[in-house]
Amino acid sequence: MYSFIFLPHNLLNLLLIATGVIFFLIMISFSIVFFQEKEYRAAKIAFITSLFVASPFILISLMQFAYKDVIAFIILFITYSAVLVLFIPIRFSKKELFSEPTDKHDERDIMFSRNELVPNTEKYTQYYALNPEKKVIDDNFRDKPGLLSPESVFYHTLAYASANANLQVIEALKPFVNGTVAAKKLEVDNEKISKYLKAWASKLGAHSTGITILKEYHLYSHKGRKELYGKEITNHHKFAIAITVEMDNDLISTAPKGPVIMESTQQYLNSGTIALQIASFIRELGYSARAHIDGNYELICPLVARDAGLGEIGRMGLLITPKLGPRVRLAVVTTDIPLPVDTKSDFSSVIDFCTICKKCAVVCPSHAISLENRKKISNTLRWKINSESCFTYWCSAGTDCGRCIAVCPYSHPNNLMHNIIRWGIHNSSLFQRFALFMDNIFYGKKPKSRKIPSWIDI
Repeated sequence: MYSFIFLPHNLLNLLLIATGVIFFLIMISFSIVFFQEKEYRAAKIAFITSLFVASPFILISLMQFAYKDVIAFIILFITYSAVLVLFIPIRFSKKELFSEPTDKHDERDIMFSRNELVPNTEKYTQYYALNPEKKVIDDNFRDKPGLLSPESVFYHTLAYASANANLQVIEALKPFVNGTVAAKKLEVDNEKISKYLKAWASKLGAHSTGITILKEYHLYSHKGRKELYGKEITNHHKFAIAITVEMDNDLISTAPKGPVIMESTQQYLNSGTIALQIASFIRELGYSARAHIDGNYELICPLVARDAGLGEIGRMGLLITPKLGPRVRLAVVTTDIPLPVDTKSDFSSVIDFCTICKKCAVVCPSHAISLENRKKISNTLRWKINSESCFTYWCSAGTDCGRCIAVCPYSHPNNLMHNIIRWGIHNSSLFQRFALFMDNIFYGKKPKSRKIPSWIDI
């Protein structure tokens, strides 16, 4: 038996030491990133793992025993083969994407519209005469304290007051979704105007912007809220501009506590103001444009954003974006200004990952998210959300919950570490399972809600 410890020409020893050091540095860097993200559980686990993952390689390099070189070679071969296999772009199956619905949705059927129905009024009587099966379900959520109620479970004076302030401003902005179109129509270069709109939207705070052809299934059949209740929707615009804005990770991670609705309404407001500015700008150029903002939609924003190439519809029924997951809020502008349509990216990996993940369904307080595989509904293969159960929980909690958003592995901050993981998830079926396993190790299968930040909880 020969001893080659610390000799430069001993390639196996050098590789063992180098491998141990590399794994140690990777886990230490993970620990630092987790600590910066205030994920202290994950940071602690990563730090402890850094010691254990490096130790076997270092110890073997220092020890002397029979067949050491053979064993070292086998260990190194298995280690690097495993890493290589994880990152080789192999997808065992590409799931069928969320297909185009055949039916329009009626906004009168969504929970927000039904929540606005007042007992013993004409609208209330008419709706439940046509939908008697929904009355018992809806009376159940009406018995709860309600969104932002002082009697709700997660009532927080400052967070709720902030959310109400946001909603009041959104309400004040609703008259501006439409406006007068300039008499003179300017000739525009569609490529240049598209580039300008996206750059301007980004400057205004948008995370991503995409353009698609406006389709019939994007639109509601009828309005369902406020004074326009029951009005048939007719929208002759050809194009739709979808906008996403980021919701703060620290606040969303407190879900379902008060700060989640504070942040949610803030980003509804921010996305809405961007949409209003873009719509007004387009009208100044002499083209028709309408902004679709919180509480004043004519369409279903996630479907538009999906077709505009901004993401895919996941298990929780929300748009999953490539770098922020569902941790976004949406607004849309429909218009007749000529615009180039964005090519839809392949986000089938989102469907693949959502199929195996199920973390959102496991933690959902209302059990509104299905644990089963997608089913064909109205000719569309998708996951069906129990919106009644979801909204009833909201009315007890007093917030819009957000637990599904908070625990989604795609929702982790947009940084190099998480983006490498997202890249692996997109390219490899094996990496998807590895990433899910590690996410459960670091964050837990049922991640706990964070504490309310001290600047809010005063």
